[in-house]
Amino acid sequence: MFYNDRIFVQMKNYAVFLLLAFTSHWMACTPPEGMYEKDISLPGEQWAGSFKPTFTFNISDMDTAYRYNIFIVLRHADAYNYNNIWIRGTIKQPGDAAVRSDRYDLQLATNEKGWLGTGMEDIYEQRVLIQQSTKFNHPGAYSFTLEQVMREDPLKHVLNVGVRIERAP
Repeated sequence: MFYNDRIFVQMKNYAVFLLLAFTSHWMACTPPEGMYEKDISLPGEQWAGSFKPTFTFNISDMDTAYRYNIFIVLRHADAYNYNNIWIRGTIKQPGDAAVRSDRYDLQLATNEKGWLGTGMEDIYEQRVLIQQSTKFNHPGAYSFTLEQVMREDPLKHVLNVGVRIERAP
């Protein structure tokens, strides 16, 4: 009887471990409620002016009650030639044929501090707030398109570009 009890306890501990591992994995892969983040790798680690990645996210009826912060996420190599990058962001709302475009001058470095983003070896990532406390008034699919509008084309040493939308505190 004692041997069976010990096996039962071991099996129970193993089941609890599997449940915790599965839950941790599931939570790590699922973004928190009220958040969207996606990035796209740029072909050949350069951003051609003709390459305009589009990010589509859905806003539900319930989500229209909240305000959101919108970020552009950029990953670049240390060999990137500029302290900034000019990006045009275009958003299309659900059910609306018109689009709204804005130009953003994202500062990536200063002469005093160097690269402003977080880095590991020669790769740097920066999340730049472009719109604070934005309200999405209509439920449905929103499309956000990014385009680099620098003089250099293609823009070398840019690895990834993305969008992050999170519920404002």
